[in-house]
Amino acid sequence: MEEAKLTERGRKGGRGAGQSRSCASSDVPCRCQPALKSRMDLDVVNMFVIAGGTLAIPILAFVASFLLWPSALIRIYYWYWRRTLGMQVRYVHHEDYQFCYSFRGRPGQRPSILMLHGFSAHKDMWLSVVKFLPKNLHLICVDMPGHEGTTRSSLDDLSIDGQVKRIHQFVECLKLNKKPFHLVGTSMGGHVAGVYAAYYPSDVCSLSLVCPAGLQCSSDNQFIQRLRELQKSAAMEKIPLIPSTPEEMSEMLQLCSYVRFKVPQQLLQGLVDVRIPHNNFYRKLFLEITSEKSRYCLHQNMGKIKVPTQIIWGKQDQVLDVSGADVLAKSIANCQVELLENCGHSVVMERPRKTAKLIVDFFASLYNTDNKKLD
Repeated sequence: MEEAKLTERGRKGGRGAGQSRSCASSDVPCRCQPALKSRMDLDVVNMFVIAGGTLAIPILAFVASFLLWPSALIRIYYWYWRRTLGMQVRYVHHEDYQFCYSFRGRPGQRPSILMLHGFSAHKDMWLSVVKFLPKNLHLICVDMPGHEGTTRSSLDDLSIDGQVKRIHQFVECLKLNKKPFHLVGTSMGGHVAGVYAAYYPSDVCSLSLVCPAGLQCSSDNQFIQRLRELQKSAAMEKIPLIPSTPEEMSEMLQLCSYVRFKVPQQLLQGLVDVRIPHNNFYRKLFLEITSEKSRYCLHQNMGKIKVPTQIIWGKQDQVLDVSGADVLAKSIANCQVELLENCGHSVVMERPRKTAKLIVDFFASLYNTDNKKLD
């Protein structure tokens, strides 16, 4: 009797084991397969939810930054670009005055290159050109007096002469003039660079001026005429190069650039937000560099420039008339002119690759250096 019960239990157990094996091997679907598939589908969904959430965090942070803090996003952008191009930021002091600059490379057999930015810009405006310059050149981009990380003082002399003296202090702090260097400047920075070469000829071995200010042309363009009208009406609060709204920023970009960029409203707002805290300084600086003392300082000193000089100018420049290139070419003995088609005042931003190539070609021709060796 006991054996019969054991036998019956064994049969039941056998049937259970048989059913389990047939469930795995049989073509007939069983109840456990849908449950297993559901669990697998749920795991896959969870995996994508987790991954999507992880990816969404930086995306949402980026969108929030763009919508809420566009100015912060612009600063991060420049920081990232400097890091990518290997430009390091440093500070140097002349007495109680601080200069901020970025650099790449070290002094070598070739001359170092010092780059001076334009009005209301900063050292990072050169990054678009630096991207296409050989990495084995020693590059230095400095914030001009009162700009970005360089000291801003109400007592500072912001005239062209005053800025030239400050840049000379910077050069001496770095001992950059132990050996003559190549000097590059654009717009206001070109004005300062040209006068620097005239005042300190032993410091500079060659010069690249990109649409420099400071020249007296035979006729005024529309922008200069507009400035004259603003001066007469004492309405210098509305200087076109000092925007205070996104709309004014868009107008300034159109004035300075031949290429018509479609800039999103939020980015325009970010650009304005970055500038507004400095607009009073920019206004003071603008009035100083356009005063009778400074307005034509380069024109008055261009005959003293004795080093090989390169002039780069956009043919469609609406801010500083391209005829200034001829004015310089007639006064500087060893001078070559490069005029860029379909290019406005913002040569560095509009044609960075071409600008870099022209500078490198000029550099190579002077110092008997093969361009390939500059890569």
